[in-house]
Amino acid sequence: MTETTVHEDLTVGRVADLVGVSVRTLHHWDAIGLVRPSGRSWSRYRLYDAEDVARIHRVLVYRELGLALAQIGEILDDPSVDPREHLQRQRTLLEERIRRLERTARAVDEMIERTDMTHENGIRLSAEEQARIFGADWDPAYQDEARERWGGTEAWKQSAARTREWGPEQWQQVKDELETVESALADALARGIAPGSEEANALAERHRATIARHYDCTRSMQVVLARMYTEDPRFAAHYDERAEGLAAWLRAVIEENARAHGVDPQTAAWE
Repeated sequence: MTETTVHEDLTVGRVADLVGVSVRTLHHWDAIGLVRPSGRSWSRYRLYDAEDVARIHRVLVYRELGLALAQIGEILDDPSVDPREHLQRQRTLLEERIRRLERTARAVDEMIERTDMTHENGIRLSAEEQARIFGADWDPAYQDEARERWGGTEAWKQSAARTREWGPEQWQQVKDELETVESALADALARGIAPGSEEANALAERHRATIARHYDCTRSMQVVLARMYTEDPRFAAHYDERAEGLAAWLRAVIEENARAHGVDPQTAAWE
């Protein structure tokens, strides 16, 4: 709000345009004694001088702060308070409101974030909770990438619906379950378990079950995902950091299990 400098007496219409209120509002303020024009023209039109306009600006500030008009009038007409003290009071009240609005804005941002995650990603977690549960290297951009790749699929819709009400405890449980399965996979690799063996096939099914917590994952879809384990450097690094060669071995395990169930890994599709 910019205060208007007045060098001449102004009509009510001109003042209304300058300060951004209606003529009707100024008439009302005049009627209740809140802001009365100091002069009249020869034809009895209201005329406002610089002090009148300055008072209007003070009224607008106090009104913006939520004070009632009667309360504003009492403040402005208090003979014990000089104009400078009025301005300082306005400044203090404005600072307090700014702080309240900033806190409200932060709260709204958090609600927007949670709402976006709930409706688009199915993840009802703050960024801090995601980092704590999924690890320090978790990047929220992964969600955008996944949405771009899978957002139009039935699997994405299923995942959003199933995880919509999950809180930190549920996500931590899923993370712990995946950690257990990946540890079992690394142990099997270290023991020399061959892809296609009974134990390897059982591990492939346990791995698929962790995915099925989010959406119905067929063996064909699991094969498509397994391709990323070796072709996407981020997935390869994730598995190979746990055990050298785990990414390629897990892909082979998943492909051989799919083959045992009549799925050709070479032609497997997202279906």
